Amino acid sequence: MEHVVTALFAIQALAGVVLLIGWWRHGRSVAPRVLTHVALGLAGLVTWVTFTITGAVVWGWIAFAAITVGNGVGDSLMIRRFRRQRGWSGGMWSDYGGAIAAVFKGRMPAIVGFHALFAGVVYFTTLGVCIGATMEA
Repeated sequence: MEHVVTALFAIQALAGVVLLIGWWRHGRSVAPRVLTHVALGLAGLVTWVTFTITGAVVWGWIAFAAITVGNGVGDSLMIRRFRRQRGWSGGMWSDYGGAIAAVFKGRMPAIVGFHALFAGVVYFTTLGVCIGATMEA
């Protein structure tokens, strides 16, 4: 199952690369928050691959921690995008719910929606494998 998670990480990373390329093509400089999101995702991938190679469960949990923080940063990016689209802020929780609703209603670009929703697939699959590996250790 570790290799399935590796493949899921790779798919998610590919979606992220597509988003970055789009960002650059629109002439935007990469914001520190975006770089933080990318760095945490890469750290998660590298530590996950280390886990699959070594079998040391701690690397799996470090990967999980990295994507936990990285997903939070990604969510903040999605909320900011939603606020820009709407033109005003209704508060963090209201805007978070609005951003999620915008994904499901197709009001975000398809690749943004995919990247946002697939993050949950990677996250919970990683968590499940980490729990399973810990139980076996």
